[in-house]
Order: sequence, then C-alpha cells, then structure tokens
Amino acid sequence: NWWKACVSAVEQLGPRRREAVALSVGAQQHGLVLLGENDEVLRPAKLWNDTTSSEQANRLVESLGSQWWSEWAGVVPVAAFTISKLAWVADNEPDILARAAKVMLPHDWLTYRLTGEHVTDRGDASGSGWYDATSNAVLERPLELATQGESGWQSRVPRVLRHDEAAGEILPHVANELGLAPGLTIGPGTGDNMAAALGLGLHNGDAVISLGTSGTVYARTKSRTQDPSGAIAGFCDANGDYLPLVCTLNATKVTDTVAAWMGTDAVELARLAETAGSGPVESVLVPYFDGERTPNRPDARGVFVGLSTATTREELARAAHDGVLCGLLDGLDALTRAGVEVNERLLLIGGGAKSSTYKQRLADIAQRAVDVPLLEEAVAAGAAVQAAMIETESTSEEIAAAWELDACTQVMPTAGVDGAQVLERYRAAAGFDDALCRPLT
Repeated sequence: NWWKACVSAVEQLGPRRREAVALSVGAQQHGLVLLGENDEVLRPAKLWNDTTSSEQANRLVESLGSQWWSEWAGVVPVAAFTISKLAWVADNEPDILARAAKVMLPHDWLTYRLTGEHVTDRGDASGSGWYDATSNAVLERPLELATQGESGWQSRVPRVLRHDEAAGEILPHVANELGLAPGLTIGPGTGDNMAAALGLGLHNGDAVISLGTSGTVYARTKSRTQDPSGAIAGFCDANGDYLPLVCTLNATKVTDTVAAWMGTDAVELARLAETAGSGPVESVLVPYFDGERTPNRPDARGVFVGLSTATTREELARAAHDGVLCGLLDGLDALTRAGVEVNERLLLIGGGAKSSTYKQRLADIAQRAVDVPLLEEAVAAGAAVQAAMIETESTSEEIAAAWELDACTQVMPTAGVDGAQVLERYRAAAGFDDALCRPLT
C-alpha cells in the first residue's frame, strides 16, 4: 500500500520530521489510479509494466497515426502509458469507467492524499498520452478515443502544475497523522525518472542509464524530442526542460532469472561473467523475457543465440549481462540519432549500478568512461531537491551543488575490448525472425 509506505518513510525521520518545511513525491510513472465520486479507489492500480493494454495501445496509434501522437502528445502509445490503460478499462471494465470521477498517476494520488488537490506535474503528465507540453494543455482527442467517444474527461484528469509551482499545503489531519508541521509546503511531485534527474544534478549533454528490474536511458535537453517510431518518449523533465527517454522492460530481472536457472544468485552469476574474460563470446542473449517495450514487442520472449556443446556457464552469464546492456545502449544510440546531445557524462544508477560486472561491461561495450554516483537513492533525493526548489526559490543546480549530489566514482573501459563487435552480434541476434521470440500458442 502506497500510503502505508509513505507513512513508514516519514516515520524514519523520527523527531526531526517536525523540522521539515517542504515535501515532494517521486513515484513510478504511467500507472492508472481511478477514484469515484467519494474519492474511493475503484480498482487496483494498473502499473506501468502491465502489458495487458497492448491491444488498446495499437488501436490508439492506428486511430490517429504515430506522427500525430509524436507531434501533439510527445509519445506514441505503448502498453505502459496511462492512456492505453484507460482504454483497457473502457474495454474490459465499463462499469468501473462509468463510476470514475478522477484519473490519477501514482504520484498524483499521494499528492492528493497530502493536499486534497487533484494536480500533477509536466514530467508525469508528458507520459500520460493526453498532454501537449507545447501548449501546456490537456488533449481531448486521446481521452475521447480511450473512453470510446465519451466527452468530459478533461475535467477528470489532474491539473498540470509548473515545475516551480507548489501543489498546496499539507492537510491538517494528514500533518497530524504523519507527525509533520502544519502548513508544510507540498511540491508538484513527479515521475521516478524525472526525480532521479533532479537528484543527480543532471546537466545538458549528460546521459543516464538506470538498471533496475527494468531499464531506462535518458538525457536532459532544452528542446522537445519527437520520434514517430515510438522508440523515444518525448517526456518533459521536472525542471522546466525535457527528458527524452528510452525504456526497456527487461534489465536486472534478466540476470536474476538466469542466475536462478543456474541454481545460483545474481552475485555468483556476476562472478561467473567476469571469469569469461573481456573479449566477445559466442552466445548472445536477446532478453525479451516478459515482452518488451523498446522495441515494442509486448508478446515477445527471450532468445539465446549461438549455443553449442562447448558453451560454458561463464559464457551464458556474460551473455545475460551483455544482453541487458546492449538493449539500453541501442536506446542511447536512438537518442543520438534524434539529435540529443549525450557526449558528456555517462551515468549508471539503479540496483544494477552496485554490480562491478555491470559497471565494467557497460564501460567496455560503450567504450567510454562510466560515472557511478555516490548517491544511493536518486529518486528520493530528487524529490527533496524539488521540495527545496519550491521552498527556497533556488535552482536545482544550486541545490545539487550545495548538497554535492553529483559526486561519482569512475569506471574506465578495458583496453583492447571491441565493444562494437559485442553490439553488432547483439543486433544481429535481435533481428532474428519474430517467430523465434514468440510464446507457443
């Protein structure tokens, strides 16, 4: 339960919680929360990694065309996006849809619990599928399409705040429940990737690869990125700029799964991968274990290529790590092709950033230095930065510098490793006939 988690997090501050002057929420992007007239939750939230809405996403794209979506909404719908999930509810639970009075994303719901204000921010709104960042307006056409022609949905989605605009003050009874000071300022909040960018003190030209259960690669830009192919989501950031992003569904859960198949754990799998050496190996893993978002293959499955009787456990371990990283480096190349500057720092964050194998293999395959922030929790730090921005009217850069959030350790590539060959072999494997990547029917 998200509210219980919020209460628990605040309790960890102990008596010092009364000293807090502002608070913001950073939470997972894209989920769908539906409330009724009396603010009751109508159904369990549909989370971003729920791919059941792929059919609805395809229908939405076909209705208006990918060019329209990219130009107006900044994103081309896939199963992950909130607009696709709303369409799924319209198709499968019309009685729930008929009762829905408010539509929210995860961070919006927590902000609503804190303030009573039905609001969101540019960052999370830009991943909804119904927001035009250029005009800062809610788009009527996507909402009508998703809800099968029903009008009036613009009033049911949250009002979009500026990045430097407070959502409001904490409700008195909530302040009492959480042990916080009355009148505490609540920031607009944002999605997890946008919050992480704030927490990292991200500059234009930097690129971030985040290795969690899923993976993302993104950068900060001054101009909006449009990609009709849908590979790049043209998100806004939480700083008044933009955060073009590529997301993959399969990251560290791939190495966790392969480790389990081998009867071991992720730590031992990483050790096995390191003993395979730094050169190329014959086996390649296309890691679409649970479908994939980029490329958009929600029904895909993973494929090992190049296996023989001579294949070793060490080579399989290396292939698992490399497959995850190559998918994300393809995303980095997509950003470059779209004109996004990514020639400064390459930062690695997330749970996978604690793995020496993932760090070194990323540097080796990318053939560039990898900066690993000393900051352990970028999303929470970013939420704190946003709260400080609202309360002090300082810039995120000023706060990040004062808090020394951009401190990193650096990993250099191993001399003599042909990272281009690793990527080439991966791309050849990922181009296999789709029939090899589909489940049996």
